[in-house]
Amino acid sequence: ADLADAVRAELRLEAGPFAQFLRWMGDLAQLDMGRSLVSGQPVWQEIAHQLGASLQLAAAAMGLSMLIGPPLGIFAGLHPGGWFDRVLLVVAAGFRAVPQFLLGLVLIVVLAVQLRLLPAAGHGSLAHFVLPALTLALGLAAASARIARDAMAAVAASPHYAFARAKGLTEAQILRRHGLRNIAAPLVTYLGLQFVMLAEGVVVVETIFGWPGIGHALIHAVFHRDVPMVQGTALVMGLGFVLLNAVVDLIVRHIDPREVQA
Repeated sequence: ADLADAVRAELRLEAGPFAQFLRWMGDLAQLDMGRSLVSGQPVWQEIAHQLGASLQLAAAAMGLSMLIGPPLGIFAGLHPGGWFDRVLLVVAAGFRAVPQFLLGLVLIVVLAVQLRLLPAAGHGSLAHFVLPALTLALGLAAASARIARDAMAAVAASPHYAFARAKGLTEAQILRRHGLRNIAAPLVTYLGLQFVMLAEGVVVVETIFGWPGIGHALIHAVFHRDVPMVQGTALVMGLGFVLLNAVVDLIVRHIDPREVQA
């Protein structure tokens, strides 16, 4: 009872919810998010360490997804209705339907346990990046491939694309000059949506692969009822989503040919 009273006094829980919220907002204005109830370290310090690992994994996953998805989508969009387009639709739908935790477990069983090509979990070397980044990237690549396919098919069927052929330009020149920039806008816009998918998936993937990121920390904070850490990680992830969407909007305004012409 004495220990509970001491903790209650330390956290100032005797105040009402509204008073606690105002106090938390005042501390936040001073960049003070409190201390973790588990480690005793400042929340900002904990988050700064974990956020770096999550950003590294997110960057690897997004880079890998952009290497896989858009090139396949562009090729399918240039040949709509063909066998490759139909196969890509089935494969993309399959990867989008498979939950990330199941995909991660399958990759662990096949590549780590059966073939012994990669470590199943951990952090510290390039090999540890492959499985968690691939788990996140496959779902993202499936969606970006379909977006690139639809955008490329629409551009390839447009009058200005046909006029470029009539001028005698090669297919590579037409794609480079008139295709890529027109499909870049929807792809870059999708990057903002990918962050939402990453924020959702990183919590599960980091837990499965033992990745010391902000998603893994959030799960531990929830289980240990570490309220300051839960508040801090949720706030940082939300602010990151808002910031990234603002950056994406600015980039799209710069690269969209319709905006440039206007």
